[in-house]
Amino acid sequence: MTDRSVEHASFTIERSFKATPEQVFKAFSEPAAKERWFVNVEAGAKITHDFRVGGRESGRFSQDDGTTYCDDTVYLDIVENRRIIFAYTMTQNDRRISASVATVDIRPAGGGTQLVFTEQVAFLDGLDKLEYRRGGWEELMEALAKELGETVAA
Repeated sequence: MTDRSVEHASFTIERSFKATPEQVFKAFSEPAAKERWFVNVEAGAKITHDFRVGGRESGRFSQDDGTTYCDDTVYLDIVENRRIIFAYTMTQNDRRISASVATVDIRPAGGGTQLVFTEQVAFLDGLDKLEYRRGGWEELMEALAKELGETVAA
C-alpha cells in the first residue's frame, strides 16, 4: 500500500506590468488569450473554458518524458479587472498530486498593474513539491508577460 501523506504550503509571486488591469484580466478571462500563455495548445495541450463564478475549467498537457498532467479548476470569486479566486486539483498520470486555492490580485499601479498571485496548496503523498509548483507559476508569469507584450528578463 502507498504511504499517504499531506504537506501544506503557500507562496506568493508579485509581478509589475506596464499593461493595464483590464489587459491583465483579459489575459486570464478570454479563452484565446489564456490559451496563448497558459498552455501550449500547439503542442497538443487541451483546455476547456468556463470563466464565471462556479464555472469549471480543465487542462491536460504532457511533458517530454511522457508524463501527463491534468488540472480541474472551479472559479470561486471573480471581480472584473480586480480579482480572481479559484480552487484546483492536479493529477499526474491520473494520480492526484495536489489540491489548491489560488488568488490573482490585480492592483492598479501608476499607469500599469501590480499582480499578486498567492497559492495555498496541499501536496499529496509526496508526489509534488513547493519548488516545482512555484517554479511552474513563475514560468507562467513569464509567459503572461510575453502575452502582454512586456520585456521578459533573460
